[in-house]
Amino acid sequence: MELIYAALLLHSADKEVNEDNVSDVLEGAGIEADSAQVKALVAALEDVDIEDAMNTAVATGAPAPAAGGAEEGGGADEAEEAEAEEAEDEQDDEEAEEEAAEGLGSLF
Repeated sequence: MELIYAALLLHSADKEVNEDNVSDVLEGAGIEADSAQVKALVAALEDVDIEDAMNTAVATGAPAPAAGGAEEGGGADEAEEAEAEEAEDEQDDEEAEEEAAEGLGSLF
């Protein structure tokens, strides 16, 4: 988790997410940097637009409940839509994890 935080911190500071910078951030926080994990993170993030990924993660959050909800008879439809969106998000997450694992697997 610390590796991801280091990458996000570097991104928010408009610094390049590379092995040296990630290691420096971790060491600055008093965390011993595992060079293999740092290398894997940097490789996994190489083709990722971090800003777009953060916006997508925020945009796909749980929908806010509609005013009135079930009282107006629309609650069941909204619940079904929310469940469908959640299932789609989980499938997208699984696909993204598989892609990342394939990329990381090529390192070893």
